[in-house]
Amino acid sequence: MSMSPSRLDTLDWADLEQQLDEHGCAVIRALLSSESCDRLSALYPQTEPFRAQVIMARHGFGRGEYKYFRYPLPATVERLRTALYPRLAPLANRWYQRMNLPIEFPPTHAEFLQRCHAAGQLRPTPLLLQYGPQDYNCLHQDLYGESVFPLQVAILLSEPGLDFTGGEFVLTEQRPRMQTRPQVLDLKKGDALIFAVNQRPVKGTRGDYRVTMRHGVSRLHSGKRHTLGIIFHDAS
Repeated sequence: MSMSPSRLDTLDWADLEQQLDEHGCAVIRALLSSESCDRLSALYPQTEPFRAQVIMARHGFGRGEYKYFRYPLPATVERLRTALYPRLAPLANRWYQRMNLPIEFPPTHAEFLQRCHAAGQLRPTPLLLQYGPQDYNCLHQDLYGESVFPLQVAILLSEPGLDFTGGEFVLTEQRPRMQTRPQVLDLKKGDALIFAVNQRPVKGTRGDYRVTMRHGVSRLHSGKRHTLGIIFHDAS
């Protein structure tokens, strides 16, 4: 497994935070090796690692499917979740201060999970998503209860142009009294995208205001696409 806390230590977190402040998202290139991506994708046909499967078309979510991991999480997923959280918590706290929200996020993920579990949010939310030809994911937000961490991470496990075509990651930003602004992210296999779950602050001429973010995946034209989703709050 190529990702380690030391790998995260080498990243320019000040630059990543600046990108998140400006755009609501930031890309970590090649966070996982190709081999690590393949090992995670290979979990999808199995039943043991997962607690639930969702067929998107049955719920009006789009086309495609995904599976939520059960506890204990696979070691790779657990390490990612545990190592990424403390690097994002300071930014999450700054965002909440700017949005005049009273919640303060603790420094470790274990402490944050205690808060989730005390609120009745006991089910793990990291997931694997699988898309085939003509599949897509409608714009949405991953909110699973009252206790929400405002950032999440998606890691592309397949190679665009080789494993699949189409299937771009799409992020939208709804600004007050303005039309929605879209972003299409150019991700390669092993790249990790950090992005806002729901709302984030934006600096305006009269101080900060809130914008609402949603994310989805455009229609695949061919092949198969797998993604690992790292959501830091658990579900009720």
